[in-house]
Amino acid sequence: MVVDNRQADASLASMHRIFTVPEAPDSTLGAIELDISQNLNEFLRHHIAAVEKPLAEIEKDFSSADIPETPSFVSDHTQFLLDKLVAQSVHTSAPSFIGHMTSALPYFLMPLSKIMIGLNQNLVKIETSKAFTPLERQVLGMMHNLIYDQADDFYAQWMHSANHSLGSFCSGGTIANITALWVARNNVLKADGEFRGVAQEGLFRAMKHYGYEDLAILVSERGHYSLKKAADVLGIGRDCVIPIKTDENNRICTDDLKQTLSELEAKRIKPIAIIGVAGTTETGNIDPLEELAAIAEAHQCHFHVDAAWGGATLMSNKYRHLLKGIERADSVTIDAHKQLYVPMGAGMVIFKNPASMTSIEHHAEYILRKGSKDLGSHTLEGSRSGMAMLLFASLNIISRPGYELLINGSIEKAQYFADLIKQQADFELVTEPELCLLTYRYVPEATQQALLLATDDERETLLEALNDLTQFIQKRQRESGKSFVSRTRIHPKQWQRKITTVFRVVLANPLTSHEILQSVLKEQRELAKESELSLPAIHTLTQQILKRTK
Repeated sequence: MVVDNRQADASLASMHRIFTVPEAPDSTLGAIELDISQNLNEFLRHHIAAVEKPLAEIEKDFSSADIPETPSFVSDHTQFLLDKLVAQSVHTSAPSFIGHMTSALPYFLMPLSKIMIGLNQNLVKIETSKAFTPLERQVLGMMHNLIYDQADDFYAQWMHSANHSLGSFCSGGTIANITALWVARNNVLKADGEFRGVAQEGLFRAMKHYGYEDLAILVSERGHYSLKKAADVLGIGRDCVIPIKTDENNRICTDDLKQTLSELEAKRIKPIAIIGVAGTTETGNIDPLEELAAIAEAHQCHFHVDAAWGGATLMSNKYRHLLKGIERADSVTIDAHKQLYVPMGAGMVIFKNPASMTSIEHHAEYILRKGSKDLGSHTLEGSRSGMAMLLFASLNIISRPGYELLINGSIEKAQYFADLIKQQADFELVTEPELCLLTYRYVPEATQQALLLATDDERETLLEALNDLTQFIQKRQRESGKSFVSRTRIHPKQWQRKITTVFRVVLANPLTSHEILQSVLKEQRELAKESELSLPAIHTLTQQILKRTK
């Protein structure tokens, strides 16, 4: 046995070395770099443990709050990360990982990410980003064109205008939604006469000047939780995000919206924004955007579309009609790290009017000076990385027709899976896929009959037991490490709007095959049989009901 007595030191020479000298090709880090560059998916498959370790066990490896007094060798620490971090990470790019809005990434993003990290540009200011600033402005222009389809002279005038911005690149949909509502609030409570606007004088004086009793944000009950964060941050209050009822297809009820608007107006409560959802998080449904646009225009209200998930559908000539009306929105949120297939941390908010963002413009003497093209003057975040470069690369390398193939494939794969579920006597499709997201659950065939024959109390008991069964199957399937679906709770019309726990599947990964989807159902069926020992209530009550009604 060879004992390694090496000792890393914190000398100036060693500090200089880690900034300038790469690891040897045969070192741990060098081997990893080679493996990743040759076949990332194979690397992940071999290094991420299929069966997950309990979180409490993982926490033991990250339990010390002390900053080390002695440095580690790069390769030694890399081995630690392989064993303790990588091995217990989630394999989000696996074709059988179909539970969340993450997917496999194009292989070319790995080397391009290294360029981005090496350049280490800060997009807050021209002096720290130079060429990245016009690149990001072009990306925002390309996404604006995707949504609003303006003429070439529009983009020639506004895309690189120092005093305007077509949008903001940010870390995700939450910041994008906050930015959209920040702009909406400041435009509603803008400068008027001697009043210098909410941005200068604050919310209390703004409300007093305009005579409003309160402010409100209106969105369907399927609205994303980030909207309440936005209301909190903007001083409006979470209670002022008013949920509007949804129909049996999880879309906002426009009649209820109109009634709510009338009630607010009578109380002198000013709506700062009406929000349409294009791809709800739980079910993937799209609000009637055309109708919402008309209502917003009639009430002179900012119309924002949260298309963080579904916005990429605009790439598809075949399915972009599903988002009809989005071109009438004042602002739109899109996440590039979802169906545009770039790494985490790439969201955008796009504004129809290039002047909209002047309401949140800010400057400083040492940075973000007036008249400069600094992107930070119109963003909530200050220092930001050059993530727009990865989206720019993807838009060029994949191209719109390439994205269309990916989007169409995802939607049609969801349609296939929905049809497959319907063919199973012991599964129930809960929500039909509109995009590539659907929900379903396992219900034994005999229990389906019992539900129709049960008394109200018996049906209530059975439905609660089915919720437990869904949770049991989903948890066991995740722990087994073969495949993963998520779960959520919704209120389906077919079960009198009672809270129902369902499996939730997102089929954005182009590597997910029909065979994998078939195996997911097969595994869930096998796990359901195991549950008869752990959760006997369904089987027992089902037999009692069927025996009584014979």
